[in-house]
Amino acid sequence: MRPESEADLAEAVAGAQGPLAIRGGGTRGGAVPGEVLETGGLSGITLYEPGALTLVARAGTPLAEIEAALSAEGQRLAFEPMDHRVLLGGTGAPTVGGVVAANVSGPRRIQAGAARDFCLGVRFVDGRGIVVKNGGRVMKNVTGYDLVKLMAGSRGTLGVLSEVSLKVLPAPEAAASLAVPVATPAEAVAVMSAALGSPFDVNGAAYRPEAGCVVLRIEGFDGSVGYRAERLAALFAGRGAEIDRADVGETWRALRDVAALKDHPLVWKLSMAPRDMVPALLEPAAREMGFDYQLDWGGGLCWLGMTVAQLDACAAHFGTGDPRATAVAVHRGLQERMVAPDAATRLRGHATLVKAPEPVATQVPRFQPEPAALAALTAALRQRFDPRGILNPGLMA
Repeated sequence: MRPESEADLAEAVAGAQGPLAIRGGGTRGGAVPGEVLETGGLSGITLYEPGALTLVARAGTPLAEIEAALSAEGQRLAFEPMDHRVLLGGTGAPTVGGVVAANVSGPRRIQAGAARDFCLGVRFVDGRGIVVKNGGRVMKNVTGYDLVKLMAGSRGTLGVLSEVSLKVLPAPEAAASLAVPVATPAEAVAVMSAALGSPFDVNGAAYRPEAGCVVLRIEGFDGSVGYRAERLAALFAGRGAEIDRADVGETWRALRDVAALKDHPLVWKLSMAPRDMVPALLEPAAREMGFDYQLDWGGGLCWLGMTVAQLDACAAHFGTGDPRATAVAVHRGLQERMVAPDAATRLRGHATLVKAPEPVATQVPRFQPEPAALAALTAALRQRFDPRGILNPGLMA
């Protein structure tokens, strides 16, 4: 089904006789059972006021269309949504509704905030086919319950977005990247922490192990960027830091889209406190299983990937002999350690399976299982918004 209006969308949901698989641009995978309900027919920018820094668009509007309109006015989406097609090999077109529904946020999140922080209002159809509106089209709108942030990240399990209102920001005049050589992931986290704690307004801090360096980003007015980049380089002068002002966009697009792991059939996204990431996760993982990885958000986000050869070696090491069974065991082990009852072995974070062959993806939960108390709240919310349980059933639970 591909409704062409909000009324058609409400009618389609209300008349559904079974589960619905909600699809925006079809770029992120994670298929669920049910009749496909595409939002691509709900397309178009309905309001854009550059002076008020606000934009309203129907949920199926291609992200490229929105970025082009903003670029023409010297503005942008500050939360820097990644393009999953690079990592997952998809062929669809990302939509603004999909970005909000999945709360897709890139490297700048650590300084600017996530997608949900830029959502001013939403319109959506709940599981009964009722149109719900929350928030507004201006920044000073705080009336009622904050369903806007509830919908951001719910991935279509509470309602199908039909329209979103976003706050936008001016694009910077200039940008610079700083490459700081490091020898170990522990050094990388230390360098990123020092940079983010400096007064130089760093808005990107990532670690590329294959390049052996931390990459830092500064944006703003040209003179300010030049000054801050020089001062930041002086802070890491003993490490041979180098400033790059020519390929900043290309460098950070590759980091944003996790291009380094695009050929890995298994990829996880893990969120943890930076101080715990290396000793609790990376060092044991590298020692026992030989993962490849990339750190972002100052070390709080880890993209973890395994090649076919690494998976085979891991299967041989643990004596399973079956790479698929090994992949399932590794995934379950990661998620179980995040909530382990023993404080000494608990990782205290979230593990999400982003990419996997279909035989693996269908055997395990992609998202981190919730603690019992939180799971009860989640179930109650779903019962309220989708009493029939037809919207993306099983996707996040």
